[in-house]
Amino acid sequence: MAVTSSLNSIHISPRTPKTPRVAAEDEEDDVELELLNEEERRLAERDIDEPAEHEAHGKKPISAKDKRSMVLLCVLYLIQGVPLGLALGSIPFLLKEHLSYSQLATFALSSYPYSLKLLWSPIVDSIFFKSIGRRKSWIIPMQLIVGSLMLYISLNVQKLLDDPANHLTELTVVFTSLVTLSATQDIAVDGWALTLLSQDCLSYASTCQTIGLNTGFFASFTVFLAFNSEAFAWGIPVLTLGAYLRFWSIVCYCVTVWLIFFKKEDKEAATDADMSIVAVYKTIWTICQLKHVQLLVLVHLFAKIGFVAHEATSLKLVEKGLKREDLAIAVLIDFPFQILGGWLAAKWSRGDKPLRPWLYAFWPRFLFGVISALTVYFFPKPPISLGFFAYLIGFTVISSFTSTVQFVGISAFHTRVSDPLIGGTYMTLLNTFTNLGGTWPKWFVLKGVDYFTIATCKIPDAGSEILVKATECVSEVGKSHCKAINGNCVIERDGYYIVTTAGMIFGIVFLVGFIYPSARKLQALPTSAWRLKQL
Repeated sequence: MAVTSSLNSIHISPRTPKTPRVAAEDEEDDVELELLNEEERRLAERDIDEPAEHEAHGKKPISAKDKRSMVLLCVLYLIQGVPLGLALGSIPFLLKEHLSYSQLATFALSSYPYSLKLLWSPIVDSIFFKSIGRRKSWIIPMQLIVGSLMLYISLNVQKLLDDPANHLTELTVVFTSLVTLSATQDIAVDGWALTLLSQDCLSYASTCQTIGLNTGFFASFTVFLAFNSEAFAWGIPVLTLGAYLRFWSIVCYCVTVWLIFFKKEDKEAATDADMSIVAVYKTIWTICQLKHVQLLVLVHLFAKIGFVAHEATSLKLVEKGLKREDLAIAVLIDFPFQILGGWLAAKWSRGDKPLRPWLYAFWPRFLFGVISALTVYFFPKPPISLGFFAYLIGFTVISSFTSTVQFVGISAFHTRVSDPLIGGTYMTLLNTFTNLGGTWPKWFVLKGVDYFTIATCKIPDAGSEILVKATECVSEVGKSHCKAINGNCVIERDGYYIVTTAGMIFGIVFLVGFIYPSARKLQALPTSAWRLKQL
């Protein structure tokens, strides 16, 4: 993919109630259906589903309370999306002018906590102050700390960004903390959505999350990069990172004050399944013991290696001369096409082969990986022409479409196989491993780009040329030193192409040799095989 443009790398779990369903009636129905022949069973299932269809036709209009709750959920998810857009989007591009890929790999660690939130989600769900509320006990302090961290960064942004190499640890720790706090708040807001909305409107929870998170992400990535550029501002004062962070810190404080004094949380009925931390961790371990879950996890952990190398592509394009405002425009245009891609993928994932679109999308993604590398290699000297910019937009839209197809396709499969008795935990576990598959290789990819790169500092001297081997020429500091002695950094071997090629070869071999046979096996399993009662 030419440009990373969305939250596709982060799997969002569909909102499912955490309170276990009473299974006795369902099990009795299964027994009764097993006593019928195939035709009678099909008719019986149709009759069972008919009342739900009639009920769906008579849906009540959305109440004013639900509408207010939806607005609140969108605002809370919006606040979560802002740090994600900064850590995963705009900050790496701002730092690329001063840091090497190895140093950016260190900063990339800040995105890891969002993929690992399952590890502490049972704690967030179980420990709270009754006087404050089960969800507000976590949302209020998380937002206060997030607002304070943003304020701290805004007051020190000049120091941090002017010399990021000497403040890399501080930058990484601060943004890792921001992402961790946002992930913790996400757990609490997800749980609150289940009781904040009425049963009829519960399906809108995922819509609120999609709107809020994507809006916050794009505000911090696309919108900020655009208005942070003098060329894009059209006479409007340039939006600095400090001013942007101060604005959102004030928003965090205002929303938190409103939650404290004006929003009362309804009490939730406490159940053993909801309240026991140990029970939830035992359930997670029990799911992991299922053989086919272990097979699916193995697929997820290595399936994205062929694509993750393209994380460096957008940074390479900026290094080659692509302006940040041009990048922002490409991302903005791409957004509505991703929505269309999600809708089409959801249609294609129906039926008895929900993994089919996910599998088919591998090959175009590999093709786009090759085109990405060629685009970097043949990138014209700036300024780029309008025709080449149109090509970048078209390529970004098409490549993002295939990414969205895979994202939605695997989500549909997770939804299908998750045990409804513990739907939330099951879904979150599977999505956690999907996230990890796209997260853990990032550090190795960015490190690998520098590791395999060979640079030479060419210094003209009295008509002849002196070549000085400069491993430091790989880093931005080394490039600055080379420039200071009137030299030019020449890359003899670019590690980007080596890492991209190696990742793609592994991805194709792994797809043909392991993913295809495993996917066919997993897809053919009956739904009952994924239930915990099989243990």
